[in-house]
Amino acid sequence: MAIITTPEGHKFPWYVKLFFWNQKRKYGAILEPARLWGRSPKVFAALALLYGAFDRASSPLAPVLRTLVTVRVSQINGCPFCIDINSATALKRGVTDDKLRTLADYAVSDLYSDEEKAALAYAEAVTYSDRQPAEEHFEALRRYFDDDAIIELTGLIGFQNMSSKFNAALGVEPQGFCLIAPQPAVMEKQKKEVSDATRSEE
Repeated sequence: MAIITTPEGHKFPWYVKLFFWNQKRKYGAILEPARLWGRSPKVFAALALLYGAFDRASSPLAPVLRTLVTVRVSQINGCPFCIDINSATALKRGVTDDKLRTLADYAVSDLYSDEEKAALAYAEAVTYSDRQPAEEHFEALRRYFDDDAIIELTGLIGFQNMSSKFNAALGVEPQGFCLIAPQPAVMEKQKKEVSDATRSEE
């Protein structure tokens, strides 16, 4: 449930309204996180420009890879909104339903390339609070990415962590962009704990 909502009549600066117009053109709706960030207009504008920089056509990271990373980070942080919108983007970029549904199990899935597995393993190491990237992560990354690409991948992971933690903390709800969006890792963990408890009682 949303913790903070923005009144429909809230007065946003003209340049924020331009971003809203572009979102409505692209997604068919103004995104609720944008309405929240827009209440701090200069911060919102900077964030929107930063997102655009990460998602540019000339990025050294392939569009599908970028999207898979953002969905996985969103799963780990338990952000239904981010999973919803990024999953929709993944499908538009050619990710299959089966591949998207099995993202949490990418490490043992034949649907994921070794390049994608290296990037996703690194994203998990950066995102989980009880982990740190190790030399093995960088050895795997360097088979496919140069240093500049690794830096950009790290920045993308950091950006998505900020975005998904912001949205999750304020209870931003999904807007129905993707009906098959994979469940957040938090829910996966809860299901596993219930399953483990059931087995121990048998």
